[in-house]
Amino acid sequence: MEFFTDEVIRGLLANSLETAALGPDGFYDVGKGPGSSEAAYVDWLTIADQTGSVADDVNRIRNHPLVPETIAIYGYVYDVRTGRLVEVPQAQRVGRAA
Repeated sequence: MEFFTDEVIRGLLANSLETAALGPDGFYDVGKGPGSSEAAYVDWLTIADQTGSVADDVNRIRNHPLVPETIAIYGYVYDVRTGRLVEVPQAQRVGRAA
C-alpha cells in the first residue's frame, strides 16, 4: 500500500476498472474504461511510511486502557521479498513493558 496514494487509486479507478500497470514513474492506466467515481468513497488505507505506521499502531495498543502495562508489544514489518519479519526499533521502544 506504499506504492500509491488514495488520490492515485481513485484516479485510476475513475478512468478504468482494469488492472493498472506500474512503470518507472508510478502506476498508469492501461484500460479503455469505463471507470467509476465510487472509489472516491473508499478509504484505501495507503501507507506513506511503513515503520512509522507500525510505531503508531504499537503506541495506540500500548496506550489502550484494556492492555496492561506489564505486557510487551512488538512491531515488525513483513518483507515480502525475503519472507522475514523486520523489527521496527521505534515500535519496540514504545511497546516496552513497564
